[in-house]
Amino acid sequence: MASVFWWFFLGLVSIVGLLTRTYSVMAFTLMLLALSFVAEWWRRRALLGVTFKRRFIYRRGYPNERLQMRFEVENRKFLPMPFLRLLDPIPRAVGPEDESLLLPSHVPSQGLLMGLFSLRWFERDRRTFTLLLRKRGVYRLGPPQIESSDLFGLFEVSREDPSVDYLTVFPEPLDFAALELPPGALYGDRKAPRRLYEDPNQMMGVREYQPEDDFRRVHWPTTAHTGQLMVKVYQPVSAQVVVVCLNVLTLPHYWEGTNPELLEYLVRVAASLVTRGLKDGYRVGMISNTCLSHADQPFRVPPSRSPQQHARLLSSLAGATPFVTSSFDRFLLAEAPRLPYGATLVIVTGLMDDSIVEAVMRLRRSGRRVSMLCFSRKPPPPIPGVEVIFRPYHG
Repeated sequence: MASVFWWFFLGLVSIVGLLTRTYSVMAFTLMLLALSFVAEWWRRRALLGVTFKRRFIYRRGYPNERLQMRFEVENRKFLPMPFLRLLDPIPRAVGPEDESLLLPSHVPSQGLLMGLFSLRWFERDRRTFTLLLRKRGVYRLGPPQIESSDLFGLFEVSREDPSVDYLTVFPEPLDFAALELPPGALYGDRKAPRRLYEDPNQMMGVREYQPEDDFRRVHWPTTAHTGQLMVKVYQPVSAQVVVVCLNVLTLPHYWEGTNPELLEYLVRVAASLVTRGLKDGYRVGMISNTCLSHADQPFRVPPSRSPQQHARLLSSLAGATPFVTSSFDRFLLAEAPRLPYGATLVIVTGLMDDSIVEAVMRLRRSGRRVSMLCFSRKPPPPIPGVEVIFRPYHG
């Protein structure tokens, strides 16, 4: 719209110069009018064929590590670009090692990384930056703003590029020995290379009742048919499976906010547990009542012992946020049917109340093996059949 008014003004001046026979003014305005037409034509085509990419060797790392990021801008047309400015939003937690390179933005936790380029026809240029990973999390980079102008700098043009990337900063696992856990307290006895349990969802037959059998196992249709007590026989399953259950609620009520130091400590404890479990040969999974970064669902990582499982678990912990999807007791009871029967549930929590105790007791009565690592200020009550380890967190 500004160019239209500019052309109208120049046309009006040239007409006045013609009427007053001031031919020098008329010639000058006509020349400016021609230049403005060329500038407007250039402006409309300046960003056509311009591509932008971020190049990474690694997109994941631990705090205090450094990653190389490269800006790559290419001009894929015959029209040269004397001036191109790139403003890329970068979270300060994963910003350049030299913090002075970040320009301020309207978001306090992020800055703008600027790159200036001058490209000829079909030319590609690169800039390399060293990023310092400062804090656990999953961080979004972009989308960048690309700005340019015509050859004379009269008119500017800008557009938002859709390029978006994510960097993951893993939590730093705590030293497992520093937790001072009793041998076999969380994962159980490792003397037998293979332990067998019965899966109540897979019945394989019936047999006669024996005095040590649970009365709930009686198969009533067969008992009525044969005239004597018969019980169900379930399919045996192997059970070297560990599922870490992380409670991210750090204050009694979710509307009170969160204790960020305690939350980070719990995440680091969970990272230590999954790392040790995989090292000891377990199939390790994880559930938590937190929302992941850039998502609105609680995360569930099925148990596995694959080479990618460690990175998958740490990536989920990196995205753990203080936002709670539900109370931990309801979450545990809702998730339990999805977990492999015979798996050891290792609960990591910074709070202990009656509802959590009741949920753990219900899991134990249903035949689940449960261990608990509690970091509350007050010692939790004893729970029959559950290994409860109390390590008060003093911050």
